[in-house]
Amino acid sequence: MTDGFDVAVVGGGIVGLATAYRLTEARPDLRIAILEKEAELATHQSGHNSGVLHAGLYYQPGSLKARLCREGKAAIELFAESHEIPFQRCGKLVVALDPSELERLAALRERAEANGVPGIEEVGPERIRELEPHAAGIRGLWSPETGIIDFRRVALAMASDLGERGVTILTGREVRGLDERPGEVIVTAPAGEVRAGLVVACAGLQADRVAALGGAREGPRIVPFRGDYYTLTAEAHGLVNGLIYPVPDPRFPFLGVHFTKRIDGAVWAGPNAVLAFAREGYRRRDIRPLELLSTVTDRGFLRLAGRYFRTGLGEMWRDWWKPAFVRELQRYVPEIRSDQLEFGPSGVRAQALGRDGTLVDDFVLSGSARILHVRNAPSPSATSSLAIGSMLATTALERLDGA
Repeated sequence: MTDGFDVAVVGGGIVGLATAYRLTEARPDLRIAILEKEAELATHQSGHNSGVLHAGLYYQPGSLKARLCREGKAAIELFAESHEIPFQRCGKLVVALDPSELERLAALRERAEANGVPGIEEVGPERIRELEPHAAGIRGLWSPETGIIDFRRVALAMASDLGERGVTILTGREVRGLDERPGEVIVTAPAGEVRAGLVVACAGLQADRVAALGGAREGPRIVPFRGDYYTLTAEAHGLVNGLIYPVPDPRFPFLGVHFTKRIDGAVWAGPNAVLAFAREGYRRRDIRPLELLSTVTDRGFLRLAGRYFRTGLGEMWRDWWKPAFVRELQRYVPEIRSDQLEFGPSGVRAQALGRDGTLVDDFVLSGSARILHVRNAPSPSATSSLAIGSMLATTALERLDGA
């Protein structure tokens, strides 16, 4: 049994680190521990994402995503500036390819304006060619404030600051139990137990499992979706200036392929969205049979699969057949060739799924008297991390003070 802490944060990704960061800002004297099951911090979603600093175009006005994305982006940029971490407001161009998409493009503009996204501009073909000379499109929506950054570098900078502030960071500590008792929570891990007055669980791909350890078995379950990217060869980098995105279709659960400039100068194309055969399965051959069985026999997943069966087959086909993937990319950048695309990185999205088969759209924060859980934090959680951390820190301090 280690010495006791005021707060134990489960999960050393960017949301967990941001929560600890905000706690130390508010109460420098707090005794805080971060428990991360991997040997290094920020190795899963925080280290396997596209690096986009979202401006808040897509999210339902009034939702947590809409509010925390806007607040979080400003906070991340301030943090980056103070820590000399490069970021760039390269802008995002959402393009409509045919007249059937124009109504949805107009609705997206209304949503972006309702969310207070700065600088939004609806553009025609000439302006599209100015912004992205190689992009297709009859109409577009330009978001000049959308940016790019290396979120893992941000996360590790937070961890460095936390270490200087006296926070205990424990890696290789996979949490196996959360025992809520009067006045404390006992956090059990193979390497030993930790006592804490309060626990904040930011467990990402393991969020529902960690919630169940603390007795919160009801609520959404996590379904892992893998997204594979291709990278453009150096000679093709000039085909993309910033971010080229499709118009989202509310009938389908995921956005679709797009082009993403990276802060290191690379350009990614993708991703697709296929069921991952393991929660942390970044390669096609990564399979954990029990995890896969648990997913495919879940009632909510079966309903989701039935609803999007044809869409899912299309995603799987593009995943395995490069020419199909290339054809989809060529709809947005017609000049792109197969030989200019190399199979690249992948990420796994922790998507919460309701029992009725609906994908949970907004962030979900819940918990008991002494355990707070982040039950759903997909994109734009990295952009929103410091704002999510502020919200969790405020709740945690209220409960500690009221104990």
